[in-house]
Amino acid sequence: MKYTHVLFDLDGTLTDPFEGVVNSLRFALARFGIREEEEAVFRQFIGPPLEKTFRDYYRLSADDTQRAVGYYREYYAEKGVYENKLYEGIDGVLQALRNKNIHCSVATSKLRESAVKALQNFHLDAYFLCVAGSRPDGTLSEKEDIIRFIISEYKPEKNKTIMVGDRKYDIEGARKNGIESAAVSYGYGSREELEKENPAYFCDSPRDLLRVLI
Repeated sequence: MKYTHVLFDLDGTLTDPFEGVVNSLRFALARFGIREEEEAVFRQFIGPPLEKTFRDYYRLSADDTQRAVGYYREYYAEKGVYENKLYEGIDGVLQALRNKNIHCSVATSKLRESAVKALQNFHLDAYFLCVAGSRPDGTLSEKEDIIRFIISEYKPEKNKTIMVGDRKYDIEGARKNGIESAAVSYGYGSREELEKENPAYFCDSPRDLLRVLI
């Protein structure tokens, strides 16, 4: 067996959250009089911590950034989490990993409570040993720290642990924690972005993950 533990990103890897993320961002930005019409702009915001989006792209102050995150989470918790789609074949991948007694966890920059709710909505929560995500106080929001938390809690052998994700933050976080990574091209990171991080594998579809993980 190549791996005993697989860490999955959520947005852009297990689920396609585009509609919910776009609507949540628009809801938050509207509170600051910012109107964003181009949906293509939002694609780059799926994956990174919310604080980074509001602070770096929209140049909000530290206080306004925290307010924007609060507005985003308000909409997402009520509606956005359900404006989400499961990538075709993901449930089969998780079942195949379970059949091989491979432990799975979720490592997401999304608020942990929202991640759990999303997984429960698709009846996927039972597949995961751990769901690790950001906390309401803003801690544990960087992917490197989230991966480190899972490793410290469950102590898997690093040479038998792999991170699967669609953005550079997933690949970079894995490298900084001394584990391998698999980049998925069907999510929201460009091929160029992912290649720069030099993942161990590329997967072009959910079903392609089985070639790598089992």
